[in-house]
Amino acid sequence: MPTWRYAIGMFGLAIPINTIRVSTLLYYVDIHGLDVRAYGTVMAVYAVLDAIDNPILGHLSDRTRSRWGRRRPWLVVGSVILSACLVGFFSAPDTLTGLGLVAWFACFAILCEAADSMFAANYHALLPELFRTEHERAGANALRQVFQLVALAVALAVTPVLTTSVFGTETTTGGFTTTALVYAAVALGVLLFMALGVREDPARAVEEHSSFLTGVGVILRNRLFWQVGIATACYLVPLAFVLAGIQLYVKYSLGLPVATTLWLIGTAIVVAAAGLGAWTALVRRRGAPFAWRLAFVFLAAGFVPFFFARSLLQAALSLAIVAVGWSGLLATNDLIQARVLDEDARVHGQHREGLFLSAFGFFSRITGATAGIGLGSLGFLFGYYSGANPGPDPGMAFRVAVSVYPFVIAVVGVVLSMLVRVPEAGATIPAAPAPEPTGQRPTV
Repeated sequence: MPTWRYAIGMFGLAIPINTIRVSTLLYYVDIHGLDVRAYGTVMAVYAVLDAIDNPILGHLSDRTRSRWGRRRPWLVVGSVILSACLVGFFSAPDTLTGLGLVAWFACFAILCEAADSMFAANYHALLPELFRTEHERAGANALRQVFQLVALAVALAVTPVLTTSVFGTETTTGGFTTTALVYAAVALGVLLFMALGVREDPARAVEEHSSFLTGVGVILRNRLFWQVGIATACYLVPLAFVLAGIQLYVKYSLGLPVATTLWLIGTAIVVAAAGLGAWTALVRRRGAPFAWRLAFVFLAAGFVPFFFARSLLQAALSLAIVAVGWSGLLATNDLIQARVLDEDARVHGQHREGLFLSAFGFFSRITGATAGIGLGSLGFLFGYYSGANPGPDPGMAFRVAVSVYPFVIAVVGVVLSMLVRVPEAGATIPAAPAPEPTGQRPTV
């Protein structure tokens, strides 16, 4: 399978998921009037369900046997469900209020989560299978992250313009529904194009696999799984806070139109994309662990000036520092996880990429819940509950949400990354010893 065709799948996946992440607060809380505490509760339930279905879907994928391979059937079904649910998520009737609105939000948030888990578990499992060396993985991962950043430019920077200026306004919901229809069509086409081109290694399909509970037990007893997983969360949770709160940060903290988010997010994406080549070169020169740790330092450092920014220019320059770290973590974090999978294969003699990466997916999926709980705290701390009840100082509320909370969590990531002993790359499985000939004594 050509590297570019695999990598383009990230473009199709990033559009719907990041559109949901960046626009949920504005669409449901600020416009529909959903209480921010209900938002936080739903996101917490979302994380629990995600923690349950991720490893189950990964294990089922590892054990799937079909003429289309292990991963392709799941990729096709997941792409269709995700695209349909994106439209449903942003089609809540304007007449819905109270529990009806909460139910609609919860239903489609959970359906989108399940479809995302189904597709992502199988897509990410293909990286260590299709690309065996760290040099190959670094190139393939860098290319798919470029596609992800292109999708982010569309889903995050262009979305505020389409939803509030082109197809709708800042106080109506019609623009969100139209934008979701456009994005769903694009995402579905790209995801199916990638999925139908997958050619898996047939040797891995005939491997004997342990039971689900045995596999989960092995993973949960793996110290590296917890160390790298928590570090992954410390990279993704700060970004989740920024993505969830950036439009309201622009509106309340900077006092600018929501559409101005285009320039802020656009700057960050350009910086991150421009840095991928340099980070990939650093990986090949000094190794993934060194680059991974350095990226965490940049990520944490950028949130300090971001808190003090008072203009669009100051905010953009501060977020550019964050984007340098973000770029480095895009280039390295998946490679660190792949090394953990390689060591598991060397030690246990099984390739269980689907189950292992789905278990890692738990740490990435809790980002939404963590950000939801953090944003829910804005009501208690600052009196911000919704667009109809923003409290006395919503500007400070979202300044804290997108800079202070992320900084504290990123610092934990810096410390943890320095303490982790990252294994070597390469998943060569030791050959089983040859059986002794019957009736002969072994030689000493």
